[in-house]
Amino acid sequence: MDYRDTAERVAHSLLGYTEEPSGWKTCKKTDAVTVYWRPSAEFPGNLYKGDGIINGTPQKVWECLKPVPDGLRVKWDDNVKKFELIEMINENVSVCRTVTPSAAMGIIAPRDFVDVVLIKQYEDGTIASNATHVEHPDCPPQPGYVRGFNHPCGCFCVPICGEPGKTQVLSFFQTDLGGLLPRSVVDSFFPSSMTQFYSNLAKAVKSL
Repeated sequence: MDYRDTAERVAHSLLGYTEEPSGWKTCKKTDAVTVYWRPSAEFPGNLYKGDGIINGTPQKVWECLKPVPDGLRVKWDDNVKKFELIEMINENVSVCRTVTPSAAMGIIAPRDFVDVVLIKQYEDGTIASNATHVEHPDCPPQPGYVRGFNHPCGCFCVPICGEPGKTQVLSFFQTDLGGLLPRSVVDSFFPSSMTQFYSNLAKAVKSL
């Protein structure tokens, strides 16, 4: 598999999501974030978008978000229990395994995900993580975990013109959790999980 080519295609898809204003429906709104959804074109589920402002420079916010082993993400993100590097393809592309804890009062069992991840910087100062599921010979399905599949997903840390101390964070999730989960459980999990994600991220950035 050409992991770099796959990663670049994902980045192209995610950039497209940021530029498509129509078709989104609001499903949850807090002071920190508005969560939108629309049917996914990748799998029979939903694509979710979070859009919120975090108090902190893009570099500070990115420090909390960046997908690296022993990074800050596992400390504040309730949905990331472990993050492992499987293979470094080049300085910006890696294959990683993410382990998530059980959720929804135990209805959702622990999951693991294997993704190719591309870190990309744009000319306007935006920093983005771009990821999608891949197979890797060094990381077959493991006992005790349901293997889930992330379709193109990621986060954008976008500078706000005239407000250097604030960052717009756009996040995209479209995840096939695997297993025989009721659709109602999945549809309620993601909006709630994403609002918690923004709340926890804001606290993590503030504590830096």
